[in-house]
Amino acid sequence: MAIAADSTAEQAPNPAPHEPSYEPRKDPYQPDRGEDNEVDFDEEEEDDAEELDGSAARAAYKEKVDALFRRLSTEPVGIRVHNVTVRGNFKTRGSLIEAEVADLLRSAGTVQGLLRASSHATALLRRLDVFDSVSITLDAGPPEFPGTANVIIQVVEAARPYNRGIFFFPKKEAISWPVEGWFMLKNLFGYGDMWDVSGEYGWDQSSRIEIGVYLPRLKSIPTPLTARASILSEDWLKFSSYKERRLGLKFGLLSTWRHNLSYDLAWRALTDPSQMASESIRRQLGHNLLSALSYAYKIDKRDSEFRPTKGYAFVSTSQVGGLWKNGLRFFRQEFDVRGAVPFGFCNAALNVGISAGVILPLSRGFMELSSPVPARFYLGGLSSPVCSLGGLSSLLGFKTRGVGPSEPRRSVPGKSVTVDAAASTGRDYLGGDLAISAFADLSFDLPLKLLRDNGIHGHAFLCAGNLAKLSEGEFKNFSFPEFRRTFRSSAGVGIVFPTSLFRMELNYCHILKKHEHDHGKSGIQFSFSLE
Repeated sequence: MAIAADSTAEQAPNPAPHEPSYEPRKDPYQPDRGEDNEVDFDEEEEDDAEELDGSAARAAYKEKVDALFRRLSTEPVGIRVHNVTVRGNFKTRGSLIEAEVADLLRSAGTVQGLLRASSHATALLRRLDVFDSVSITLDAGPPEFPGTANVIIQVVEAARPYNRGIFFFPKKEAISWPVEGWFMLKNLFGYGDMWDVSGEYGWDQSSRIEIGVYLPRLKSIPTPLTARASILSEDWLKFSSYKERRLGLKFGLLSTWRHNLSYDLAWRALTDPSQMASESIRRQLGHNLLSALSYAYKIDKRDSEFRPTKGYAFVSTSQVGGLWKNGLRFFRQEFDVRGAVPFGFCNAALNVGISAGVILPLSRGFMELSSPVPARFYLGGLSSPVCSLGGLSSLLGFKTRGVGPSEPRRSVPGKSVTVDAAASTGRDYLGGDLAISAFADLSFDLPLKLLRDNGIHGHAFLCAGNLAKLSEGEFKNFSFPEFRRTFRSSAGVGIVFPTSLFRMELNYCHILKKHEHDHGKSGIQFSFSLE
């Protein structure tokens, strides 16, 4: 008897999600000579079944199958994997497939365990994103090796070995709507490798070009490896009076379900074409080297990224800069905690979250030094706080980099003011060395069935956050009562429109508390978040 664990809907009319389906590979009216290796049947019963024909043979076979599944449901049935065979991999290396799942399959000691391992192996192979379908069939082993099974992995390689796309989308810290496009080649050399080129251009002349490669496995290294080269240009003249140019490399060293370790090496230049930057910004202009090691730990038990109704999530991100002698030396730490609680009516759920971050220079007398401006924390922006797991949540109602410590720009006597920065508030937002943000979001279904069927729902939210400067001796003036008193906050209601690419919100935001130089106002606001 053969048992198949298939990932496609064709394997069974209505397979249960993530469960293997059961399907005889031979004519059901002909007994499989290997069945006695999987489950021990009485030899006299087998002889009787061979003598029967017609309806009696069918009834005997059905009884034998029923007995098999009764035994599988009541007690462990021992088994050992004799052989693993891969079929359909015309381009993909068989060694890659076996390295991904062979040990997992061979570790199973019972039929039930082998079925679970087959389901898990199917998910692992589909996660490579180079196959259109994956099916795993369990067949009886050779007669001379009783109690064994052969595992047959059947794959169908992707008919289109590339992907591409282009769209407009406002990012969390983007000043304008950039145009982004990408092109990806899959499985170019048969190792599950992904090669991609992406580019981005914003109307504020910000741009980004990246080239990257992803390897799910390299020889005996069990973790995926990545490498990316990028050229980045960002324009922050409007809010912080500087432009950033960066040429860099990024290497992914470790990537698992919960752990991620990467290394960044970049040459960065900050310039001020307006010549109006504040004193704090002018001190950081020029070239510098970024050499940083980043580690992230993530747990996400929520039932959805776009509309969580239950579960929790936690992310911790640490970054140490200055691995090279002449590089920027700093330590940056972020925490993000989320939770979702269902209410049991109207599909209502309360999402709450709190995020905190701190950045400190690393050197002798570090509290008197300045932290890098681009690495500091900023609040504001257009991203939904519900979806921004992994960093400070957005402060809806406030502009990008529109909250926190600021300094007046210098004026240049006799100079014609035509740069966009001069048309802004006349202050540079410096970001914070210490940041805390929190939110509460109540989501609920709307009364119209048409809206519910398309996932469109309502929500009410409350956001709060604050920034403080600790470097350059400012820690001496810091006090928690004052930090708590100066929290900014906003509240509002809105409608959420989920799509296949992103989550869009149409909100009315009301500013509850802001300070003199904060850049925010009450009114209608669109919010966007990618998956």
